[in-house]
Amino acid sequence: MTTFDTPAGSAGPVDHLDVARALSEQLPRFGRLIHALKAQQAENRDHAALVLLYPLVRMGPLRQGALAELVHSDPSTISRHVASLVERGLVTRVADESDGRASRLVVTDTGHATLEQLTADREAYLARVTAGWSRDDLQAFTTLFKRFLDDLSATLPVDTACLPTTPEEKQ
Repeated sequence: MTTFDTPAGSAGPVDHLDVARALSEQLPRFGRLIHALKAQQAENRDHAALVLLYPLVRMGPLRQGALAELVHSDPSTISRHVASLVERGLVTRVADESDGRASRLVVTDTGHATLEQLTADREAYLARVTAGWSRDDLQAFTTLFKRFLDDLSATLPVDTACLPTTPEEKQ
């Protein structure tokens, strides 16, 4: 059993399971807060569709099915969101060179500008939320949160066959 340093005022060492249990108790709250933030954003714009711009820019042109797999979403939901993005001129469909029957989704210049604004808005919001934090606390949290998300992601079953793994596969 892994133990941690004794917190000030506690009777003895804390084991790993106790700390994991405390984290487990915070996850439902985190989920509710994320849900509330998504609901708040949805009031202002079609945020669910706009979120798809992030992986399309990061990964490059993707087939719609690969995008659905990447974001762990139902293909019919992704289809509706992609239709909205295409209609708004944020994404366009281009023929897939490897299969002429299929298409890949490509972010347009307008889509890139929209994503830049979304990113700036998110960064400003997080800067406000963490304004009372020291730089060291924010850096430590960011590092540990990334590690947590990476480890959590590694436990999820993902069919990587449909996702590009090299820059050449993205094109």
